[in-house]
Amino acid sequence: MKLDQGQKLLFIGDSVTDCERAKPEGEGLFGALGKGYVSYVDGLLQAVYPELGIRVVNKGISGNTVRDLKSRWQEDVIDQKPDWLSIMIGINDVWRQYDTPFIKEWHVYIDEYEKTLRDLVLESKPFVKKIVLMTPFYLESNEQDEMRQSMDQYGQIVKKIAEETNCLFIDTQAAFNIVLKDLYSATIAWDRVHPSTAGHMVLTRAFLKAIDFNWNRFQGSV
Repeated sequence: MKLDQGQKLLFIGDSVTDCERAKPEGEGLFGALGKGYVSYVDGLLQAVYPELGIRVVNKGISGNTVRDLKSRWQEDVIDQKPDWLSIMIGINDVWRQYDTPFIKEWHVYIDEYEKTLRDLVLESKPFVKKIVLMTPFYLESNEQDEMRQSMDQYGQIVKKIAEETNCLFIDTQAAFNIVLKDLYSATIAWDRVHPSTAGHMVLTRAFLKAIDFNWNRFQGSV
């Protein structure tokens, strides 16, 4: 497993990461990590690798775009001094172009998205041991859908930046596409964005696979 003893793993993003986490500090007791994939990752790390004592922090904020991340990056990332940083952002950058098409100042077009995300990654690299970049996604199985096409384009930007900057890359859309072969979109996300428990499990599995999590550890002794 890629994480080491006592490391701090910080997740940042939008509502998919937020999932009703505690504010301002998304860690601690009583569901402080929220109800989504961040809490599931934390639970499995504790259950399967308890001796490592991995500290998980959730800094997702509902509605955020990459522009919003930039405005709070120093306080919510750099000052937190994480060892590992996971970024999943872009859904709202695309979505606002479709659900509020006339409010142009809310839109984060692809050039701004690419520059801002790359700048945040480059700013952070000297301070962290590893960065994980997760693509935004849209749970629409029709790849010709206009918003799905836009989201895929933003996902390609994430892949490009990951390759340029030697970050771990997670294609969340590809992970969801496997499930979408058998399940209708609304089954795992009523609005095609906010996942059900099963949807968050898809994200959890994708993240844990990227860090070489061993699902069968200790299995033989139980």
